[in-house]
Amino acid sequence: VADQALTVTLRQIHETSRGTYGVRRVHAELRLGRHLAVGHGRAERLMRLAGLQGVHHRRWRRGPAGRLPAVFEDHVQRRFTTDGPDRLWVTDITQHRTGEGWVYCAAVIDVFSRRCV
Repeated sequence: VADQALTVTLRQIHETSRGTYGVRRVHAELRLGRHLAVGHGRAERLMRLAGLQGVHHRRWRRGPAGRLPAVFEDHVQRRFTTDGPDRLWVTDITQHRTGEGWVYCAAVIDVFSRRCV
């Protein structure tokens, strides 16, 4: 009987999230939002039996292989040391998805001082 009542609550939370919440968020809502002492495993089992799942996002992939060369030319022959400032700079770029789109972060570092240029 208790499992049936809890399943109704699980369905309500899942529907309130428009079907996006998985077991982690539903369990957090049970414990923190509704102050119910329910174990994670129990919530997981009841959600599985009720056919409730969260939304899975696919991981972003760059695209077809072959767009970029497999190996770039190594101008420093993997020697990342220098005997003075401003003789060798290295760079990297990364991107992060936000609610408003992509944010790009690029850095240029002087190898001698290990500081951003």
